[in-house]
Amino acid sequence: MSVTAAASGFVVLLLTVTVVQCENGWDVSYTSTEICAVRGSTVDITCTYTYPSTFNNHDTTVQETFWFIKESNGIHVDLRTDPEYSGRVENLCGNNKCTLRISNLRESDSAVYKFRFTTNHPTGSFTGSAGVTLSVTDLHVQVRGSVKYDFSIWSELSCQSSCLLPDHLNYVWYKNQQKKKEGASYSDYFYPTTSVSCAVKGLEDFRSPSMLVRSQNGWSVSYTSTEICAFRGSTVNINCTYTYPSRLNHLDTTVQKTFWFIKESNGIYVDLRTDPEYSGRVENLCGNNKCTLRISNLRESDSAVYKFRFTTNQPGGSFTGSAGVTLSVTDPQLQVHVRRSTANPSSTWTELTCHSRCQLPDHLSYVWYNNNKPVGRKKYFHLRHLNPEDSYHCAIEGQERFPSPTVYAPKPPSVSVSPSGEIMEGSSVTLTCSSDANPAANYTWYKRSGDKQVQPPSEETQFVLSSIRSSDSGKYYCTAENELGRTSANISITVTYAPKPPSVSVSPSGEIMEGSSVTLTCSSDANPAANYTWYKENRTLLQGPEGVYRLSSISSGDSGVYSCKSENQYGRINSTSLHLDVQYAPKPPSVSVSPSGEIMEGSSVTLTCSSDANPAAHYTWYKRSGDKQVQPKASGQIFTITDITSEHGGKYQCEAQNTHGRSNTTLHLTVGAAWRSALIGSAAAVFLAVTLLSVFLLIRKKRNSHQSADPGDRLDHSEQRLQNQSEENCDLNYASVHFMKSETDPIYSNVRSADPSEHKEAEEVVYTSVKFNRSAPRTRGQDTGEDPAALYSTVQKPAV
Repeated sequence: MSVTAAASGFVVLLLTVTVVQCENGWDVSYTSTEICAVRGSTVDITCTYTYPSTFNNHDTTVQETFWFIKESNGIHVDLRTDPEYSGRVENLCGNNKCTLRISNLRESDSAVYKFRFTTNHPTGSFTGSAGVTLSVTDLHVQVRGSVKYDFSIWSELSCQSSCLLPDHLNYVWYKNQQKKKEGASYSDYFYPTTSVSCAVKGLEDFRSPSMLVRSQNGWSVSYTSTEICAFRGSTVNINCTYTYPSRLNHLDTTVQKTFWFIKESNGIYVDLRTDPEYSGRVENLCGNNKCTLRISNLRESDSAVYKFRFTTNQPGGSFTGSAGVTLSVTDPQLQVHVRRSTANPSSTWTELTCHSRCQLPDHLSYVWYNNNKPVGRKKYFHLRHLNPEDSYHCAIEGQERFPSPTVYAPKPPSVSVSPSGEIMEGSSVTLTCSSDANPAANYTWYKRSGDKQVQPPSEETQFVLSSIRSSDSGKYYCTAENELGRTSANISITVTYAPKPPSVSVSPSGEIMEGSSVTLTCSSDANPAANYTWYKENRTLLQGPEGVYRLSSISSGDSGVYSCKSENQYGRINSTSLHLDVQYAPKPPSVSVSPSGEIMEGSSVTLTCSSDANPAAHYTWYKRSGDKQVQPKASGQIFTITDITSEHGGKYQCEAQNTHGRSNTTLHLTVGAAWRSALIGSAAAVFLAVTLLSVFLLIRKKRNSHQSADPGDRLDHSEQRLQNQSEENCDLNYASVHFMKSETDPIYSNVRSADPSEHKEAEEVVYTSVKFNRSAPRTRGQDTGEDPAALYSTVQKPAV
């Protein structure tokens, strides 16, 4: 790869040697094999790869590409899944070229990086085994030269690192923590208390350690790091570089003594090697103007500011790096980091790493424990299979008394609900799940409905239903999971609530036929279960917990509007109305004629037919000829005949029909002639006259019978007897009216229901003579007026 401008975040030095590895068309080539980069910068590591287009007679496709630095037992760990690189790596691939981009570089990123790709073939994976060595370094200020002045010292400073940086880089210089200038070097007058630091432009957050430029004619001390963190019992190295004028006062300058100190009193500096508190624990390793203080078996009391001092053969030729290095000594405070493989979701491969708050030296050895028994001595401990009962921890070898906390899979969680007791709809409910686990477990809540997840995984132990609904009732599962395992527990939630609006149904659905069996069902969601009441209009039909009302043989009278009510102790609610429509074939029709009475030729007659039916019937009128039905005369409920004639007489049949059947009724229509009407009128007049005459004579007779007889009158015995006989036994003679069978049309037109078996024709009315028989002679002397005998006409109908 090419060097990218520092302003864009890349500060690298490449050894551009291309390495090619090829095995039957499978190969990976790296653009550079060695890269040096500055802490905080971004680096690109690039490769190209090839593979055969077909393999084992199948087309080859690439399924996965990734970079790695760790491999164990054939398992390669994708850097994107490594927590140490979280959010800092990208895999930029296309056209058989892949670039690993690492940002915000750390010194711990120094490693050998390799590329691997897999294909659709079982053995179609390949790794570029040579790899690329990345070295991450820090900056430091170096004094190039100086000139002596009376009141200050002029010096030229450069920004350096342990690897050779590109010449074109630009730097930002800071003097006493204030930005001073930009440039490849910094020349200025520096007073004895001036501190200077540098940074690559674009990476100002990653400055070099500050260096106090205190020199006389080039006398200086600079520290590689100004702050170091270490843990008790470990060994630490504190580094510095120093300069001095090669010749002074016409004499060559030689260094006579170098040492580190933390104590100084009245110009006397105590060499740590002579301090009894450090006896046997410190070394002063110097050479080539560099000195390293090594302190072993660190104690918390070793926390202090360490300074370097050197003396020469020149009079007054001693110099101290006054800024110093701050060392903090603490317990190791180890932590076990757990990382699962993401390359294969079904894999249980797991990597354990021992970490400390302080950056640990690479040369340290570790001890791993499984269930408190030693099982390994590497920084990384790999697990192929996980047992939920196992626990793990680590320690630094020789520092076993400072182990890390134990890591283990989650224990079976405990779950609870608040508030406890009855849960009413609409209330707020909190489900709590907790499990003992290290690393801390993530919790996921599921509801038993096809294992529906109701809350995404989180570290929160609570799941809140702010306004619980009836549908929230059920069994809830809490899953506690970390990188070492997973476990779960459940809890049941029952929500009480008033009945929901009931649903009503009828069975069978569709048309309901008279006589069939029908079931009405009412159901309502409620807790506790509802009781039901069925109504027809406002009449109660049934009450009970079942909500089922059965009509075993439904009739037309069961048609109507039905509804139900559901209720429990929390409320009640009515259903919507259900209209029950019972269907049936037409009942026998009823027929009528208008006007009623006689039907005479020339008049108008309306016949009406009606039948009870559902759906409503259609009507057809027929005229019969004997027992045969002839063509329809009319359709519709009403049949009107205008200007009627004798030919219209006869039997008429009304037929009512719907989709379920038909029914009919017959009537007999008789039409009278006009001359028959006159004859009937005359006979009626004669009959009326005879009747009136009879009534008159009867009244006259009664009036005469009440008058008193004259006392002088004497009646003959025989006459008296005849008179008494006449009064007591008056003979009433009637004129008989005989009805004879007519040979012609009937006189009356009668409308009556025609019996199918009836075939008699109408009868003719005939009047006979009227006979008057006189009673016995009245007794002489009796008052005579009109004949007292009452005449009656007796109408006799001879037997047929």
